[in-house]
Amino acid sequence: MLEKCKKRLLLLLLLLLVGGVLAFLTDRFLAQDYSMRQNEHRIKFGAVYMTLNNPFYEIIDEEIRAVVENHGDILISRDPALSVSRQAEEIQALIDSGIDVLFLNAVDWQKIGPALEIAYKAHVPVIVIDTNVEDDKLVACTIVSDNYLAGVECAEHLAANAPGGNIVLLKHSEAKSAVDRIQGFTDTIQKYPSFNIIDAAECKGQLELAMPAMEQLLAKHRDIDIVMALNDPAAMGAMAALKNAGQLQNVRVYGVDGAPETKEMIADGHMTATALQSPRVMGRIAAARAYEILAGIHGDKLIKLPTDLLTRENVFRYNIAGWD
Repeated sequence: MLEKCKKRLLLLLLLLLVGGVLAFLTDRFLAQDYSMRQNEHRIKFGAVYMTLNNPFYEIIDEEIRAVVENHGDILISRDPALSVSRQAEEIQALIDSGIDVLFLNAVDWQKIGPALEIAYKAHVPVIVIDTNVEDDKLVACTIVSDNYLAGVECAEHLAANAPGGNIVLLKHSEAKSAVDRIQGFTDTIQKYPSFNIIDAAECKGQLELAMPAMEQLLAKHRDIDIVMALNDPAAMGAMAALKNAGQLQNVRVYGVDGAPETKEMIADGHMTATALQSPRVMGRIAAARAYEILAGIHGDKLIKLPTDLLTRENVFRYNIAGWD
């Protein structure tokens, strides 16, 4: 009889122990919610750049992602590799996936219109980054550098430091930012009759396209004194071509961005100047504006960030090894 009582007591204790463990595990499971519903409260952002074959856009994406993920939300980034049609397809796919906000760096500032219409009709706010679009009525906010000023700064530095010369331009006509930079440069330098723009070439702001474009310009003109490039990758491509031709030390090269590689080239005396942008600041502002827009906070529809011309005289004041 005593033995039976002991067995029953032991069984009761075992059942209580198992019940306690199951209750504990159930509470933990419910607290953490491993179901699909745990993602329902997370905000989903989409980002489509003209290309990620440019560290400038990688840094912007990195900064946006840091803010978004610190909020516990999701960022889905896409690279259309400079294809207008592919960018439109990726925007449509992101909207269909249920994104709440779209960050956009347009491949073509004019042809992006139909994709913006899709986002507008779907009530997905669009934040444009780095380069304007033609119809800004379809976007919630545009965040760019003062690109016209960047071109002006390059031209003014050239006029103050050279007696004159023949200039070639490296362009990207599908990007409004690039158009504005070149326009700022040409509008300013034409005030000085000793400077002549003798030719121009398209390169989409890509180093691998700028290098052969510059080689072709060098084959056509043996008297090039200055290169004005729309951005730093194009300037790097131009300098590679000039170096191969043995003319790097004889030609002044200007760019826009402030990439670590061009800072080093300026510090070493191989490049003349670049108008500094800050992709880190641009990315942080874009992310902050996205959350403000979702919260119904009305802010500036156009945010234009100043640029700063980096030359050999001031480049060491900046972070040469990294992006600002």
